[in-house]
Amino acid sequence: MAAQLRKHIRLNAFEMNCVAHQSSGLWRHPEDQAWRYKDISYWTNLARIAERGLFDSVFIADVLGTYDVYGGSDEAAIRTGSQVPVNDPVQLAAVMAAVTENVGFGITAGTAYEHPVPFARRLSTLDHLTKGRVAWNVVTGYLPSAARNLGHDDQREHDDRYNHADEYLEVIYKLLEGSWEDDAVVRDRESGVFADPAKVHHIGHEGTHFRVPGIHLSEPSPQRTPLVFQAGASPRGIAFASRHAEAIFIACPTTAAAKKSVDSIRAALVDAGREADSAKIYLLLTVITDATDELAHAKHADYLSFVNPEGALTLMSGWMGVDLSRYDLDEPIGNIESNAIQSIVAGFDSGSGDGITWTVRDLVDHIGVAGLGTTVVGSGATVADTMERIVAETGIDGFNLAYAVTPGTFEDVVEFVVPELQRRGLYPTEYADGTLRNKLFGAGDRLPENHHGSRFRVGGSLSTIDDSVRDRSAVAAS
Repeated sequence: MAAQLRKHIRLNAFEMNCVAHQSSGLWRHPEDQAWRYKDISYWTNLARIAERGLFDSVFIADVLGTYDVYGGSDEAAIRTGSQVPVNDPVQLAAVMAAVTENVGFGITAGTAYEHPVPFARRLSTLDHLTKGRVAWNVVTGYLPSAARNLGHDDQREHDDRYNHADEYLEVIYKLLEGSWEDDAVVRDRESGVFADPAKVHHIGHEGTHFRVPGIHLSEPSPQRTPLVFQAGASPRGIAFASRHAEAIFIACPTTAAAKKSVDSIRAALVDAGREADSAKIYLLLTVITDATDELAHAKHADYLSFVNPEGALTLMSGWMGVDLSRYDLDEPIGNIESNAIQSIVAGFDSGSGDGITWTVRDLVDHIGVAGLGTTVVGSGATVADTMERIVAETGIDGFNLAYAVTPGTFEDVVEFVVPELQRRGLYPTEYADGTLRNKLFGAGDRLPENHHGSRFRVGGSLSTIDDSVRDRSAVAAS
């Protein structure tokens, strides 16, 4: 099977600057260190672990609101530490870069809540400080509480969020790609000229949502535009990703669902004028591993005993928009009036093949450790077998690894799984050179020519997205 794959499996550490990311209640476990999220040494240690395991990146999720669907308020989220308190992810990239040389850092930031001009400067700053190892996970927002805190009645409508994000990215590309020429900074001591004004261009953006006449405030960084992450799963989200994303994250309960998602994404990339493999696709996965299968299953059982049902249901209610506090833990899932909940559980059930009637309690047991992803339990060899099979059956490039306890889950993967994958020739033994983009694709540090952002480079077209392009996005989303 290894010979058929012909590519290395890729891994990211999926984190969040908070106490409880996916595994609700596990912050109480004596081995969990998530409560130290405020401590620089926690993050520097995590970065070293990820680099020792040759992970592509430490990918840091974020929300700018609270989960307040469960019980009609945010009290349960606050009580259980469910992604609140949560600190900003952006500063962590510079902290972790200071103690590492190769691992990348994916930071999540939304297009709805910050103007692109100051955000473009933050991207350039991080790309300079990390020497080109930063990625931006583009999100459009999904929590109404975030919109309300910033003075809006609610989020924009789903597709309109992506229309707004398309223009947001356009402004970012114009600033990062089209404002400063590569040789604009001359640092001529004799003449006293630091930068040549003739090689620094005003972008002159006039759009529906933004008007940005001036220049980018930062000189070009190693990648110019940091590597673009994205996780949209809807038709409109896939259309957005096919234009912009270089790494795409999916969460699917079965390999069949993952393959369907991968096939849709690859086809959309081709439709957008890119190669089918021009974006790396990572599947959400939680790995519980140890020296033997027996020890791994005992560890998993121990973790399950710490799951907080209220916290798990608070997160699920927020993800699905359904108040699960109205249902007893022994209520059959079929009694819940939510197509979203029932479709997710149908996927879980089809993977198990046992045909049981799922209850809310069963849902808690499944999502309490893994969130919306899948959990794999076993020795390094067992986990490697499963990873190898999933990659072969779905066509994904690798896995976005959520944790049960942190950093222990990541340490276990590095100790037990990575060496087994390397023994099979399925995992790198050293990092590639260069920026994060070059490490992933081996084709240089900058956006490739067929990427939408490249059209805004100096000398390219700096016009706004024309109506024909917008029409194509609308068709792709329908």
